[in-house]
Amino acid sequence: MPAATDEVSAVRWFILLGLITAAIMEVLDTTIINVSLPQMAGNLGATQEEIAWVSTSYILSNVIVLPMTAFFTERFGRKNYLTFSIILFIVASFLCGTSHSLGEIILWRLLQGAGGAALLSTAQATLRQIFKREEQAMVQSIFLLGVIVAPTLGPTLGGWITDNYTWNWCFFINVPIGIASAYLVTTFLHDPPQQQRRSGSVDWLGISLLISGVGSLQYVLEEGNKHDWFDDATLVRLAVLSAVSLATLVWWQLSSRNKHPIIDFHVLKNRDLSASLFLFVALGFGLFGGTFLFPLFTQSILGFTPTETGLTMLPGGLATAALALTCGKLLSGTRPKVDPRALIFMGVVLFVASMWTMGHLTSQAGEADARWALIIRGAAMGLLFAPINNAAFGSLRSQDAQQAAGLISLSRQLGGSFGIAILSTYLTRHIEIHRADLVANTVVGSQAFDSRYEGLYRTLITHGASPQAAQLGAYKIIDGGLMKQASMLAYNDAWFLILIVFLFASPAIMALHKPSARADNRAAMDAH
Repeated sequence: MPAATDEVSAVRWFILLGLITAAIMEVLDTTIINVSLPQMAGNLGATQEEIAWVSTSYILSNVIVLPMTAFFTERFGRKNYLTFSIILFIVASFLCGTSHSLGEIILWRLLQGAGGAALLSTAQATLRQIFKREEQAMVQSIFLLGVIVAPTLGPTLGGWITDNYTWNWCFFINVPIGIASAYLVTTFLHDPPQQQRRSGSVDWLGISLLISGVGSLQYVLEEGNKHDWFDDATLVRLAVLSAVSLATLVWWQLSSRNKHPIIDFHVLKNRDLSASLFLFVALGFGLFGGTFLFPLFTQSILGFTPTETGLTMLPGGLATAALALTCGKLLSGTRPKVDPRALIFMGVVLFVASMWTMGHLTSQAGEADARWALIIRGAAMGLLFAPINNAAFGSLRSQDAQQAAGLISLSRQLGGSFGIAILSTYLTRHIEIHRADLVANTVVGSQAFDSRYEGLYRTLITHGASPQAAQLGAYKIIDGGLMKQASMLAYNDAWFLILIVFLFASPAIMALHKPSARADNRAAMDAH
């Protein structure tokens, strides 16, 4: 990778500020509106199932465009594509906030997600190109802070905005932030003189296969649990379409007859990148899956308010920030002070410990119990993201950075989609399993049941209930207690599932090269 020029070096920190602002804005929009959906449904006259498409449409278009960001950058230029994407995101955000029907907001969310793709992958690749090699670890750590912390803070910020203003402001706040980001990018970022625009025919077949394959897969993941997965004929057809389209896409992109592939899968020959993508899928599973589970757990089992949930998650986000910046410092320079694989291994150990702790919480747990588990999880995230990212780009040629960045963002997003889809189904099924088991062991006439029933019955009679109402009320309270315990056990199982996924992915660490070998490989490739 060529060193940054003196002209770029003088303004590169302004460019970083503009890009990280855009990235935070993009990632935040994946979660900020989730807590606003009920109010949004009421205002737009939509059902809860219909309003979920406000989230689904954004992610759907985002994952489709992510693999194509390298093509758009080469075709239109880095600065033009980034500027266009930011402006598209701003305009779509404003139009989302002014929408008066479900159809309108879904359309604008599709455009918003398409614009947001470049704010992650193209921005990250740009940082690889404008900062010196010895600065990369620290710069990437700063950039990744927004990617890691924003999904955690999104629901809290969205809840505060909705409670104090209206859901529309969840979109309007993007406008001034986006304008500032666009100003910094257009003012200070320029295409490198050696960059050549991509010309020739467009791989329309590859684009069509990508849209049908990734789009169908994302739809199945988003809607599967609502429609009982493969009991729904539409989901079966889309799953088959996705499998066929993606298999054909890989074949066509690697075919010698395709002179201008939309995705360059040849970058996956790089062992460090391939192993890192595998780890990023697991990270996406743990990050977005955990962010999905924890608010549900605290508010349904522990009785937390949304604000209390956000405050409980905040120290974990701070731990992530501290450890990510520490890793950036340790990995800075042409020869890092610490083997990234050691940091990744430590991160996996801490993450497993945090999931083990979460998996042993009870319905009587308090804020402190959950907070410490989340601090450990946050520290683990800080130890994982920056070193894996460093390993992924460590031995890549500079011209492959954009394609790699798109695949990294896609793997993280798909990991999150798989995590939310699998965990939501897993949670639903295990609540049913544990409830059936508890009901089977709740025997009328046993000493434990009779004692509990009599105590509740007398309490309700004391408070003025009729004998019949007291009887029904006692049974209802016992049933509610069984449901709460069944849910608690199911959440424990879900945390253990995330733990198992991490353990399954951890052998990929061994596929990463030593830092010295990675540096030598990169130098050799750049020389060619």
